[in-house]
Amino acid sequence: MTEGKWQRSSFSPDGGNNCVEVAATAHGVALRESDSPSEAITVTPGALRELIRGVRARELAPPRA
Repeated sequence: MTEGKWQRSSFSPDGGNNCVEVAATAHGVALRESDSPSEAITVTPGALRELIRGVRARELAPPRA
């Protein structure tokens, strides 16, 4: 995967490994967990925008136990 520079949220604690990181790629936006950097998924900018919109609008419920 051709990837740009990985970035973490400014809300992530320094040195913490429980963050989502993002990077621009030739195919869209790559997402990965900071504690598992060898695994990433790539989504379109539109799909990421809709995910963020849904989270902000509280349309996505957490999984039930």
